[in-house]
Amino acid sequence: MAVAKVVSREDTKLKVQNIVATTSLEKEVSLTKLARTQPNTEYNPDTFPGLVLRVKEPKSAVLVFSSGNLVCTGTKSVSQVRDVVSQVIKQLKKIGVNVTITPKITVQNIVASGAIDLDLNLNTLSLELENTEYEPEQFPGLVYKLDNPTATFLLFSNGKLVCTGTKNKAQLDDSMVQLNKNVRAALKRIKDLAKKKEEDENEF
Repeated sequence: MAVAKVVSREDTKLKVQNIVATTSLEKEVSLTKLARTQPNTEYNPDTFPGLVLRVKEPKSAVLVFSSGNLVCTGTKSVSQVRDVVSQVIKQLKKIGVNVTITPKITVQNIVASGAIDLDLNLNTLSLELENTEYEPEQFPGLVYKLDNPTATFLLFSNGKLVCTGTKNKAQLDDSMVQLNKNVRAALKRIKDLAKKKEEDENEF
């Protein structure tokens, strides 16, 4: 197994793939009317209480509820979320729903992908790190959960990763720093144990 070099914040390339954000328009919305008049909607109240409204640019999907609550997915930045919410408000105006507030956007989850410059023995790592799940017969990645900041990583043997659970860029950066620190420490312990074992065997 390759020994990890020290990985800095700059060495870690992270790309946001999806932001899940919520907001409230504080207006009742007739989902039946919205579905009947707007072509970019899907509404099946028998299976789900919300209406799906699809936005082409930036490509995203918005769950619209009759209470005026929205859940936006598929965007890659908060500015894109604002753009999407603005487009939804314009569509609602067409059916007589006039939103007079500036909706407050709350990011619920960021999904980011990237890589760290490490070759990982996931089986060994799963034994050395706490809060891990590794079932290679079911899934090739190792699940590693951080408590502070709260984040969940999928780690792969080639160093590629997916991070979920953070709510802003600072948390995302902090979780990566913590991941690098914890993984490097675990790899050092593994290397030290292997060295000690080799030394003990050489004594006999």
